[in-house]
Amino acid sequence: MSTLAISSHVFWIASRATGISALVLVSASVGTGVALSGRLDPASGSDLRIAHEALSLAAFAMIALHVVSLFEDSYFHPSIADLAVPVLLNYREPYMAIGIIGGWGTLLLGLSYYVRRRIGIARWKVLHRLTAVAWVLSVIHTLGEGTDGGDGWFVAIVVLTVAPTLLLILVRISNSRRPPARLNPLARSLPDAGGGGT
Repeated sequence: MSTLAISSHVFWIASRATGISALVLVSASVGTGVALSGRLDPASGSDLRIAHEALSLAAFAMIALHVVSLFEDSYFHPSIADLAVPVLLNYREPYMAIGIIGGWGTLLLGLSYYVRRRIGIARWKVLHRLTAVAWVLSVIHTLGEGTDGGDGWFVAIVVLTVAPTLLLILVRISNSRRPPARLNPLARSLPDAGGGGT
């Protein structure tokens, strides 16, 4: 095998590895973000915030490496526009376009954290919820575009990565739809047995 063939194969493997790594990191980031917003564990809120930001930045780096490695793939020969604009590169559509939209969505919505005060905190919180949509698009892209889509090891990684985050999202949606608990009127009228506040 020639040196050129080996190097081309390396970039193809690199694109697959960075794509899978990006999905794992984005899933973990979205999961910690959902746990943080849902206050599933208020005591560890600060730790979750740090983990969420670290995972997000690592995911951005992996998405960038995933795209950069594709430029050197001898089969594709894509231009910058091909990998930046949906539907320009006609390869396994619509999954390529879905991946590009999901990638841009993940980057822009994630980086909006750093300008949230300019956007307005309340507006930013609403906008940031769309990160879950970008994540779903990334999962669809991974399953439809990936050359390993039918392999057992690949499916296992996707399931183990996606299932916990999906479960957290479903729990969060369920909790948000549940009406707030009402205090019993009799309890409000009774004197405080504890004799003091905290």
